[in-house]
Amino acid sequence: MSQTITQLELRNDSGEIMRRLDNGETYVVTRRGVPVGELIPFRRRQFVRLEQVRAEFVGAARLDRAQFRADLDRHVDRMRHPVAETLGED
Repeated sequence: MSQTITQLELRNDSGEIMRRLDNGETYVVTRRGVPVGELIPFRRRQFVRLEQVRAEFVGAARLDRAQFRADLDRHVDRMRHPVAETLGED
């Protein structure tokens, strides 16, 4: 759950706010009572070894690349032209 802070609190307490961001806290910043932004912790990338990734997929179903591509193309096209689809202009 985000904590609401004012622009003034952000300016005056930036060091403490940064420490809390490091600990996973999030903030909504307001100006004159109106939310203007959100501060969220940066999610650091975690290196995963190739062997670990391969182990996660042992026993997974094989992917039919042609079917996957056809499905992807069909859905991406719908996302790009949702109005045309509803009007029957496919």
